[in-house]
Amino acid sequence: MKKVLYWIVGIAIVIQFIRPDFKNPKVDNTLTLNTNIEVMSVLKNSCYDCHSNETKKPWYHNVAPLSWMMSGHIKSGRQALNFSKWQSIDTQIKLKQLKRAKQLIKNEMMPKGEYLLMHENAVLDEEKKMILEEFFDAQIKKLSHT
Repeated sequence: MKKVLYWIVGIAIVIQFIRPDFKNPKVDNTLTLNTNIEVMSVLKNSCYDCHSNETKKPWYHNVAPLSWMMSGHIKSGRQALNFSKWQSIDTQIKLKQLKRAKQLIKNEMMPKGEYLLMHENAVLDEEKKMILEEFFDAQIKKLSHT
C-alpha cells in the first residue's frame, strides 16, 4: 500500500512540470468588441475568461491536471468565439457564433458548470441572460442587413 501511495505522490509531483501555455495573445483594441457598459459587464464577468484574449489566471491555473483542463477550455472557447477579435470576424461566421451563443446560454450550457464552481460571479441570472439575449438579437439583426 505504501508503494502505491509513493507512486501516486510521485506522479502528482512530476505532472506539475507539464505546463500549458497560459500567455494571453496581445489584444488589439481596434478589433475588440465595443458595446454598452451593461453588456460588457456581463460578458467580462461570465464570458471573457474563455472567449477573449483577456483571460484572468486564478491560483489553480498552476495545478495539474486542472491547468490542462483550463487550457483546453480556453483554447476551444477562443476558437468558438473570441470577443478580442470581434471586428475581424467574417459577418457570416459572426452570425453563426451569435446564434450558437444565444442557444447555449438559453439552454444553460454556458458558462460551463466547472467554470461556475470557481466563479460564482459568472452565474447568469435571468436579468443577465436577458441582457445578453437582447444584445445577441440586436447584433444578429444588424449583421443580417449588411
